[in-house]
Amino acid sequence: MVISSFLGFLGCKNSPDPSTWSSKQIDKWFEKGDWLNNWNVIPDHSINRKEFAASYYKHKERWDKAFSFLKSNDLSKLEVKRYEIDGDNIYAPVSEYLSKNEEDAKFEAHRKYIDIQYVISGTELMSVAPLSQKKDILSPYDAEKDVEFMTVGKSNSSIATQERFFIFFPSDIHRPGLKVDGNSPIKKIVVKVKVD
Repeated sequence: MVISSFLGFLGCKNSPDPSTWSSKQIDKWFEKGDWLNNWNVIPDHSINRKEFAASYYKHKERWDKAFSFLKSNDLSKLEVKRYEIDGDNIYAPVSEYLSKNEEDAKFEAHRKYIDIQYVISGTELMSVAPLSQKKDILSPYDAEKDVEFMTVGKSNSSIATQERFFIFFPSDIHRPGLKVDGNSPIKKIVVKVKVD
């Protein structure tokens, strides 16, 4: 009985349900990086690790396909268009634009899709804030485009380069595309991963 109780305890500790994991277990899993499928780009520190672990284990096949696409393609040679990866579950638009002035960029949030954002070339500033920082709605939620624009209270910013990628969940209000020094050309891929 003692042995079966001990084995039961071990089973709980290694549960495939990240909602039962400690922060230490989540960090260990995240930092091991098996989920990257050998894509050698650093995840930004702003990524919500617990939310990512939960989503990854719920839809492992989607995340594996998304990271495999990023790993197996020469991203610098991708055309500016939408790439179909797994129907509406995963797709990836590639865009080119000039980085924006702060007053020309809006904070946005999505409900149906999670963004993996990666700057293929150029440098931009990405700002992120939790949904709790939402203030005024600038454009109400558009279900067809899966986007809502708003202002926020407090946000944090990181510089996006070819060395790191970002993941934005529906709980992350984000403002990508900001200029770092001056308005400069950017090429970016956003892999859209369906929430449910």
